[in-house]
Amino acid sequence: MFVFSKLVWIFGQPLSLAFAFLLVALLTGLLRWRALSLGSSTLAALILFVTLYTTVGNYLLQGLEERFPKPQDPQELQCMIVLGGGFENEVNTARHGIEMNAGGDRFIEALRLARKYPQSRILVSGGDGSMSGVYEGDAVMSGRFFPLFGVPKERLVEETTSRTTFENAANTKDLLAASGLSDCLLITSGYHMPRSVGIFRKLGIGVVPWPTDYRTDGRERLGLDFTQPSRNAQNLATAIREWFGLVGYYMVGRTSELYPG
Repeated sequence: MFVFSKLVWIFGQPLSLAFAFLLVALLTGLLRWRALSLGSSTLAALILFVTLYTTVGNYLLQGLEERFPKPQDPQELQCMIVLGGGFENEVNTARHGIEMNAGGDRFIEALRLARKYPQSRILVSGGDGSMSGVYEGDAVMSGRFFPLFGVPKERLVEETTSRTTFENAANTKDLLAASGLSDCLLITSGYHMPRSVGIFRKLGIGVVPWPTDYRTDGRERLGLDFTQPSRNAQNLATAIREWFGLVGYYMVGRTSELYPG
């Protein structure tokens, strides 16, 4: 399932699809199948235009982010679960540093809460999600990250083997039971929260959704945008990937709802 999901995404993301249609257009053009060549090149151009020069991706991502509004800080906090995806694992493994990617807000928010609630425990779930499996995961990185800011490693519970969101939840369930923790905050990116909550609910793990790492301002509308094609492309890819996960997990029974909210 893990390898299959990786392969589906490699070939299913918008720019890969555009390249595939361009390749088909080239091959069918050489074979003088003009109608098929024209149709394939038109589809490739359409995909590229929507990906680069419209707000479709931003709008889809915003919908995911709005499913679970972040509540006010609680009076007390026993524990929090931080899903991996915030560290540059390949770079950190090679350079032995603590470099963050766009999802690093997950750990910044966890650090803020850890300092505000010094009695709370922090369960970080995240192994190496690459196909090679040779890199340090987010849980290992967190053991270096939090102590740098005065949060002792003894407060951490490290889940180092998960590669997918489903494995995050399944492995976390056992660790929560072993540590006597329940009803923790679930910290992950806003767009990732619907799928994450759906999986945790399916497994009977009670959590309080705590979204972070927002990519949109909450006021996105469908339209054209020629000013930031790279951002548009990235957000569309992220939104489509998340919807692949929502649909796929629902079809195989890993969530009980298609679009948890």
